[in-house]
Amino acid sequence: MAGAAGGLAAYKAATRRTAEIEPIATAPDPAEELRARLAQTRAEEPEPQGPDARRRAVHEQARSAIDEMRDQT
Repeated sequence: MAGAAGGLAAYKAATRRTAEIEPIATAPDPAEELRARLAQTRAEEPEPQGPDARRRAVHEQARSAIDEMRDQT
């Protein structure tokens, strides 16, 4: 008898809690925000044409970084 009463009380408590839970508000998808920012960045910076142009750009960035580090010492 006591087990049945305890089971009934547990059932009532479980069904009452599920009715009180409010749905979670959906937040904007962080992946979509990141995709939008990446698309905007790619639109602003055109990619250099060909591997030679890319190589020159990378070397230029490296030289400027080296010069900057030398100026700091």
